[in-house]
Amino acid sequence: MNPNTPLSPRPLHHLSDVRHRILTSRQLREHGVPAATVAERCRPGGPWQQLLPGVFLLHTGPATSEERLHAALMYTLPRARVPAQPGPPSAAPRDAGADPYGQAMITGPAALALHRFTSVPSLLSLDHIDVLLPRTRRLRPTGFVRLVRAHTLPRAELLTGVPVAPAERAVADTVARMTESAAVRRLLAEAVRGGHCEAGALVGELSRARLLRRPYVADAVDALVTEGRAIAEGRLYEMVRAHALPAPLWNVELRLPGGPVLVGVDAYWPDHAVALELDLRNPRQEEDPWSEHLRGRAHMERLGITVVRLAPGMLRDAAALEQQAAVVRTALVASADREPGAYVVVLPR
Repeated sequence: MNPNTPLSPRPLHHLSDVRHRILTSRQLREHGVPAATVAERCRPGGPWQQLLPGVFLLHTGPATSEERLHAALMYTLPRARVPAQPGPPSAAPRDAGADPYGQAMITGPAALALHRFTSVPSLLSLDHIDVLLPRTRRLRPTGFVRLVRAHTLPRAELLTGVPVAPAERAVADTVARMTESAAVRRLLAEAVRGGHCEAGALVGELSRARLLRRPYVADAVDALVTEGRAIAEGRLYEMVRAHALPAPLWNVELRLPGGPVLVGVDAYWPDHAVALELDLRNPRQEEDPWSEHLRGRAHMERLGITVVRLAPGMLRDAAALEQQAAVVRTALVASADREPGAYVVVLPR
């Protein structure tokens, strides 16, 4: 057999480019290539090479970053399963029923590089590629593949044709291997400032991974939550200004005359009895941290005060600001048809 001899009646060119270059031993057998031929072609100086156990690169020279990503995912495939072809790079998030790599997805620094983070090394310079997969899979890390196991996997995003963990999960998996406080701060700050994920979602992932027990991670999270609030408040100010809403009282506490504080709110329109609060809960607080807050909110609603609650993600861009401004305006207009709210004392927070 020479290099120009067809491998089988089922040619390989029907595969996409990268899948033409990266094949498993099972796929090669199904294309009529026996194990002896694979071993011959992977000998020193041969035209092929074995990247990982059961995964082969059908050319000489170093593997590209794209080839390494696909090889890492193909290594996790059950040996009895042949994947369907992946969709185009522009495809929507994967349908689990038509998943070419089972439930496996890229996470860690490689995923962040695909999410276009600048505080992580480039794909070509990474020594390892982290793959997130179900905890039930019996598989060992090998070569440049590191395994991250989880009971519950997030919904992957398809980036450049590769299933990738959401940014907040990839950040958490990256932080799990970091020990430098300054590097952790830079990564978390980029995640929020760069619009890759909301502070609350990110802190939630760090909490679920039990990373908040590490002092340098906890300190970085405190700074992150403070910054996340400042960013969200800035967007809220922009919403009120850009959409010509009546000017509220900013950052105030509401209480009954002579009574305790009901709740602190980010904005309050006293003439309309409408309060607005940003949902910036910090999972570092004790269990059920908002029970007192929720009681105060319920008390306000019983007093006839409408409470509008917004998560930072609802203020992410111009379209979202317009939508939430409409929600606030509707609440303000509807106040004319309600009984007047109870009198409350308004104090700076």
